[in-house]
Amino acid sequence: MITNILKDKPTRLFIILSGFFVANALIAEIIGVKIFSLEATLGMQPASLMILGDPYSFNMTAGVLLWPVVFIMTDIINEYYGMKGVRFLSYMTVGLIIFAFLIFFCAIQLSPAAFFVTMKQKSGVPDMDAAYAQILGQSSYIIIASVLAFLIGQLVDVFTFHKIKKVTGEKKIWLRATGSTLISQLIDSFVVLFVAFRLAPSIYNPDGNEVWSMGLVLSVCIINYIYKFTVAIVLTPVIYWIHGIIERYLGHEKATEMRQAAMNR
Repeated sequence: MITNILKDKPTRLFIILSGFFVANALIAEIIGVKIFSLEATLGMQPASLMILGDPYSFNMTAGVLLWPVVFIMTDIINEYYGMKGVRFLSYMTVGLIIFAFLIFFCAIQLSPAAFFVTMKQKSGVPDMDAAYAQILGQSSYIIIASVLAFLIGQLVDVFTFHKIKKVTGEKKIWLRATGSTLISQLIDSFVVLFVAFRLAPSIYNPDGNEVWSMGLVLSVCIINYIYKFTVAIVLTPVIYWIHGIIERYLGHEKATEMRQAAMNR
């Protein structure tokens, strides 16, 4: 049975795309704990953009490195497997992300071996167990905000993609792929910041973290969106490149059949 499954090109392609989709989303969640300076990484001075009266630079979570890839994968899967395919993967990915963080939580609760705590002191890490907990043990409402933003962003992306395709037909891949990504990323950026740093802390804040003002939420959202907007535009040729690979792999006739079926699902 497994041999027949793997011989079927559309099924094998879906498995490959699904693997990249889930892996990138999960990795983005894990590495997102790090805040980096885009300007310093590129050897540039801070941008200090004036937004709503205050200067802001491109200080973002490392997760933004992979989220554009996730949304490209969304559009590719949407193109050939339709809304149901994307929704299935989105729900499954959310479940796997929650499962991963539950496992992280359980792992953090394990009592560390004595040598593990001090094993990296010479490398500048005084307490490995504390470092492990800080890296993997993200606050619950940041996880909730991120998962919620991801799910809403995915549903908006797939809906917008199909609305644009109904108007343009098979033409203008760049418009439906990039357009749907730009709209969904705007919503994703706002939801994750609003829930994680304003809504959730104002309701439940045992750590005494500062509740962000709406001005700060909007300002940081704009900075994040400028980056995502730019990356989405830059990666547009990549979408055509991947489309070309898939078309050659499936064959023009089969690819056309799948695209038409995807629109009707």
